[in-house]
Amino acid sequence: MPLVKLFARTTLTKSIPLPAIQSMMCNVWGTKPETTKLILTRVDDWTEDSFNEDIYVDIRAYGKAERTRDFVLDGMKTIQQNLKDEHDLAANVRLETYEGERYFHVPPPK
Repeated sequence: MPLVKLFARTTLTKSIPLPAIQSMMCNVWGTKPETTKLILTRVDDWTEDSFNEDIYVDIRAYGKAERTRDFVLDGMKTIQQNLKDEHDLAANVRLETYEGERYFHVPPPK
């Protein structure tokens, strides 16, 4: 399950439409909405870097064989470009993969 954490300053007035962004990410990664969780966190501030981003996107996903370095980097660039073109959001995108044997999840009961 890709977990996508989006961080934005509380002073950002641009819209961050999670359902539209989730749909786009599912298309990029070939995942389903049920397994692609987006969480938006508003923060008062963050340390300044050399980047001028509206949002910081932190993705954690299962490291599959077909998710090669080039595939992942192309997907990250696609996400970054879509956020700019479709939502006028300058994004700093980070992605980390993990091994399936080291992943644990306990969803709430239905």
